[in-house]
Amino acid sequence: MTVKTASDIKAMEKVCQLAAQTLEYVGKYVKPGVTTNELDQLVYDYTLSNDAKPAPLNYNGFPKSICTSVNHCICHGVPDDTVLKEGDIINVDVTSYKFGFHGDTSRTFFVGDVSEKAKEITEVAETAMFKGIEAIRPTGTVGDIGFAINKYVTRKGYFAVREIGGHGIGRQFHEDPFVPSFGRKGKGDRLKPFGTITVEPMVNENNKPIIELSIPNSTIRYYETEDKTLSAQFEHTVLITDSGYEILTQV
Repeated sequence: MTVKTASDIKAMEKVCQLAAQTLEYVGKYVKPGVTTNELDQLVYDYTLSNDAKPAPLNYNGFPKSICTSVNHCICHGVPDDTVLKEGDIINVDVTSYKFGFHGDTSRTFFVGDVSEKAKEITEVAETAMFKGIEAIRPTGTVGDIGFAINKYVTRKGYFAVREIGGHGIGRQFHEDPFVPSFGRKGKGDRLKPFGTITVEPMVNENNKPIIELSIPNSTIRYYETEDKTLSAQFEHTVLITDSGYEILTQV
């Protein structure tokens, strides 16, 4: 985990606010009849208009500016000509790069009116993220975060994805440590005051296997639920302070 200086933190605060504003902006266009490519173009244009770069674009060969994960896609979905339909849920994952730092945030949006099941899994994923964030303490561990997330998700009858999770972030898009959505209190990598991480639980309807799929000309993989059941995700970039935490991507 890289510890940030005071000037680093100021830069992180600014780029994280841009990422948050970008996600708010694109969210207004999530509705039936819109394609995920159109959402991608909106973010690309908005980001460049703010003198920033969309970090996912060309990152390890990823071809787009955002990730759009619809219904049973868990994460890293690639925008294309898919048309959003009434009742879909979609996670839009935005990472902005400016001032030499990255800000990373995502949210699962409803497309029109959605089922009660879709509402519930989305609400569970969002609350799980905040449960994980609330477990952050200086000199705590990533296991504390994962334990809090998994405890809540399991009690709600859902399943926190174990293979993919949060990460350190700063000058690099992905830094150490890995921040899992399960774990044991006091175990795993230790958190450091003035480090920055993402907390991003992905919540599935059940614990059936997930599928890893390739993206052409990229080392990035995207993931789906094997049985096509729903998956929801939320993400914030968080600063670990000397007394607790600060959510940097909160509007």
